[in-house]
Amino acid sequence: MTSQPTENPKTIYDFTVQDAKGNDVDLSVYKGKVLLIINVASKCGLTNSNYTELNQLYQQYKDQGLEVVAFPCNQFGDEEPGSNEEIEEFVCTRFKSEFPIFDKIEVNGDNAAPLYKFLKLGKWGFFGDDIQWNFTKFLVDRDGKVSDRYYPTTSPLSLERDIKKLLGVS
Repeated sequence: MTSQPTENPKTIYDFTVQDAKGNDVDLSVYKGKVLLIINVASKCGLTNSNYTELNQLYQQYKDQGLEVVAFPCNQFGDEEPGSNEEIEEFVCTRFKSEFPIFDKIEVNGDNAAPLYKFLKLGKWGFFGDDIQWNFTKFLVDRDGKVSDRYYPTTSPLSLERDIKKLLGVS
């Protein structure tokens, strides 16, 4: 469960979340990195293409400062029913993903993780600020501020230009 942020959070660095093993992770450890934050699911029609492309982006840009940060969520079609351990096993075995998988959270409603409440403040989707489905993506700049929000159907590879711009690479 994502813990409460400091009072009046200004950046994602003001949040502490839990990894898939239940350890607290202060997001300030990512200061100076560009983050791609995604709510993920293992049984979604978008799973294969998204994980494949997220892996490609991560492999290509991790050394320049990109971090992919994945939060499993079971709020859409019961498409992430497994435990954290089962989710990690699936992602690491099937897709060989090396980026971190965090604790399963809710992204909408009264029980939405504080981090996601913050992420949704400034970048609205077609249906207001709610997350529409699995694989909604938030691009966060090196200062911890949300730069862009992308729909679930947006291909991760199509974000490459925006990622490169934030990384300062050509």
